[in-house]
Amino acid sequence: MPLILLADPEHQAIAAYDVWRERQRDGVTSMGIERSTFLIDEEGVLTVEKRKVQVDGHVEEMLEQVR
Repeated sequence: MPLILLADPEHQAIAAYDVWRERQRDGVTSMGIERSTFLIDEEGVLTVEKRKVQVDGHVEEMLEQVR
C-alpha cells in the first residue's frame, strides 16, 4: 500500500485541520501541533479523525481502521 507523507511549511494543512493549538508541557505554555491522525480514503474523503492521540496503542488502532 503506497503511503503519501505531507510536508506543510506554509501551514496550510495545519490550518485546514485546525491542529495548531496552545499546549502545556512541564508548566510551560507554547503553541504547537496537536498530535492527531486523519485517515483519508482514495476518493479524498476523511474517514477517521483522531485528536489528542496517545502514542500507546495508537498504531494498532489505526491499522485496524485501515484494514
